[in-house]
Amino acid sequence: MPENTIIDSAMSFAEAIEGTTAPMIVIDSLSMIDVLYYSFDGQRHQGQMLVDARLEDDVYEIFLLIEKLKFPVGKVIPIVAYKWDDEASMADNNSSSFNFRVIADTNKLSLHSFGRAVDINPVQNPVIYPAGLIAPEGAVYRPQNKGAFTGDHPVVQEFLRRGWHWGGNFDQPKDYHHFEKT
Repeated sequence: MPENTIIDSAMSFAEAIEGTTAPMIVIDSLSMIDVLYYSFDGQRHQGQMLVDARLEDDVYEIFLLIEKLKFPVGKVIPIVAYKWDDEASMADNNSSSFNFRVIADTNKLSLHSFGRAVDINPVQNPVIYPAGLIAPEGAVYRPQNKGAFTGDHPVVQEFLRRGWHWGGNFDQPKDYHHFEKT
């Protein structure tokens, strides 16, 4: 571990899945990775993310790019720290993946339920619904701001190159923090 790295998360796998309602077949498909990134304080941080084991290399290598670019990331902490509350995690600008839950306002399981979706910097990259509602509450999408994504951003391009889909390309809602791979 590089010197002067701030540890944002150092959970065990068991701690990171505690209390999830996911079935064992899903839990057994997950892998927890440690990622390094620079946060908005300009310091190097280490966080953790639970992802589908088959996507572990993609996510790890994209975070290597994020670190190399010094693209600021708020924090990366398994969502158990937020008692599995996606809204609380987003409001805290937490980047995460696995969360066994349905897609907002539906009864369909989200790809987050399988660790096949990654959210990065929800405060800088909010979800914008067709009626104008924005989540997390109070967030504003300003593509020129640090930590925000645009279609030509190198991180977005790297996800796309690896076969992921970016929520900023969705017709509706626009989900600028969201990346998924089916």
